[in-house]
Amino acid sequence: EGNEPGDSTKITYRELLHKVCQFANVLRSQGVKKGDRISIYMPMILELVVAMLACARIGALHSVAFAGFSADSLCERILDCSCSLLIT
Repeated sequence: EGNEPGDSTKITYRELLHKVCQFANVLRSQGVKKGDRISIYMPMILELVVAMLACARIGALHSVAFAGFSADSLCERILDCSCSLLIT
């Protein structure tokens, strides 16, 4: 379910697994490996969940900054965790 009361999406476990594996392969193709730090800057949408699970699948650490954060706050989080990739 999204931020708005009417925002919702239904997905099966099989569809979710397929999307997570696809995105994990994208992350691997970008050079992300186990132990890397990744920041995720997205609103509450299905792709946020897919990105978090894909990071967990390959062993990358993730930090979520929801879309309400300012550019300065996001910059501080990125620098603090020394992330190598930002997913938006």
